[in-house]
Amino acid sequence: MKIVAADWLPYRLSFKQPWQTARGLLNEREGALLRLQTDDGLTGWGDAAPLPEFGISETAAREFAEECAELDLATQRTGVNLANWLSCEPAPESVTVNAVLGSIFSLKPDAIGSAVAAGFKILKLKVGLQPVAEEIRQLQILSNALPPGIRWRLDANAAWSAANAHTFICAARQLPVEGLEEPLREPSHHGLRELQALAPFPLAIDESTHLLDQNFWLAPPVQRLVIKPARCGGLLASIELALRARAAGLEVIITSSLESACGLTACAHLAAAVAPFSTHGLASADWFVHDTGPPPVIENGQMLIPKQPGIGFNHSFISS
Repeated sequence: MKIVAADWLPYRLSFKQPWQTARGLLNEREGALLRLQTDDGLTGWGDAAPLPEFGISETAAREFAEECAELDLATQRTGVNLANWLSCEPAPESVTVNAVLGSIFSLKPDAIGSAVAAGFKILKLKVGLQPVAEEIRQLQILSNALPPGIRWRLDANAAWSAANAHTFICAARQLPVEGLEEPLREPSHHGLRELQALAPFPLAIDESTHLLDQNFWLAPPVQRLVIKPARCGGLLASIELALRARAAGLEVIITSSLESACGLTACAHLAAAVAPFSTHGLASADWFVHDTGPPPVIENGQMLIPKQPGIGFNHSFISS
């Protein structure tokens, strides 16, 4: 197999509504697809979508795209899908995913009902955007209307001081919270350890990768690690990180970085390979007005992993 052509296909995808976090507001997502073509007629795809404010540099994004495209070609040649090629055991045909609802204060009127009707058991909300007291009050109101068995996954995106994080966690102890990501503006091992001891639910780090030193692995201060493959520079590096996290007793969650359907599909294969029993943050495609191709299908809260050899991405710029 010889690569005979390589090109980049830029894209700009608009959101149906602004994507708001404590780090700012996004109205669109820009990136580029990498297309590799071989002399025997195969095409490999990768997705580069930098997001510096969340630690995804141009270099890391391109490494991710290049590795994905090369692995797509290699696994097409072997006749297996990427998830099974990456896994030591047969990979599942689907993974559980959480609904992605956006900011706690900007929910569409039918957002919660639609997510529950679609089979999602965990609903993700962005917090850390308003004063803590107001967010606690809003979360209590939303929780009172939540059906039994449905829980919140919250993400503060490093918005709070230690005091505010402490206040929020104490108030959320009696609410149906499944987990909280990045609670501290200035995270430290000691600060996170104190908060985790207070919280009856797992805390997670995501963008605070500077904490992943030897002390972290010897005594993890939280119970979860969120892995964004594009930030790690690739799928293989993400596998190494996931294995180290699992050896340290951490639950591993794979999330997208709001890439197009191409990058999202690669992330879904990784999730199936390294953390088949976790609930992953991959249901982000519905936020786009249009996409670079069909994203993985979600049925009853389960994201189906493409079965065909390779990644299984088909480029066809589509509108929703």
